[in-house]
Amino acid sequence: MLSTSTGAAHAAILGVGAYRPSIVVPNSELVEAIDSSDEWIQQRSGIKQRRFATPEESVQMMSVACAREALEAAGIEAGQVDAVIVATVSHMMQTPAVAPLIATELGCDHPVAFDISAACAGFCHGVGLASDMIRAGSARYALVIGVERLSDILDRNDRGTAFIFADGAGAVVIGPSETPGIGPVVWGSDGEQYDLIRQREDWRDVVAVGSTTMPPLTMQGSSVFRWASFTMAKVGTQAIERAGITPDDLDVFVPHQANMRITDAMARSMKLPERVKIARDVAEQGNTSAASVPLALHRMIQEGDAVSGDLALLIAFGAGLAYAAQVVVLP
Repeated sequence: MLSTSTGAAHAAILGVGAYRPSIVVPNSELVEAIDSSDEWIQQRSGIKQRRFATPEESVQMMSVACAREALEAAGIEAGQVDAVIVATVSHMMQTPAVAPLIATELGCDHPVAFDISAACAGFCHGVGLASDMIRAGSARYALVIGVERLSDILDRNDRGTAFIFADGAGAVVIGPSETPGIGPVVWGSDGEQYDLIRQREDWRDVVAVGSTTMPPLTMQGSSVFRWASFTMAKVGTQAIERAGITPDDLDVFVPHQANMRITDAMARSMKLPERVKIARDVAEQGNTSAASVPLALHRMIQEGDAVSGDLALLIAFGAGLAYAAQVVVLP
């Protein structure tokens, strides 16, 4: 009979880190190209400004920076990390993944390292994977990073996307815990609506016509809004129920920072108490896809809106249409 490894009884988030790129881009710098206005953008999305990366602020550089902060916050050395999971859709090499490069730069000791492509839901997918790995015994400490440079694949003249997407990186360290720190993940996808958020062209089509422009993101905003506002509230409710708590037990709600109106619609639909603190990082950061949940969580911790021991609902959704949610105890 095969022997099986014994993992930790439970897993928990031990530390959080973030990296916000240096270029601040207010709405006023984008409105002329899309025939819009600051008022229209804020009313439609809640976004006032966003961050774009400089050429030096690569996917790898931003990932390493936020990972180092998360490791320091967790009190864990890079050499103790057994798994590095990077959620991104904007690492521009099909292969190899960026995760092994990040792990090497951090000084990890030959960990399993891989990228996952679940768009805006990628970080929450990574948290679910890392929690399962730790409890199964295939890793003791895992680093989960959400990172994007969406400015590389933006059509600055597209009225539906140019003002939405941005750059940044966030990370968490996940490790063993004596008490439950990460609830069961509720995740899935809806491939029938695959076309609602996607790259505009296949890379092969771009090469075939000799284009020198990377295929940009495109989104059917109204359809995504309707789907996310109502479907994701049900997913959030399921995550709360599977964690064995009620909305009244929650302290913090950290949704994917897609749109302020979607966030408000989900909170109303889930009947969250007014005392629950809600992440609204999208106003200053824009939509950073896989990076948005850890960036928003980091801001709440830094500003005192979330404190150690709080119960937080994380939920993210995006292209695929992929989604994931879980309740966590904050470090």
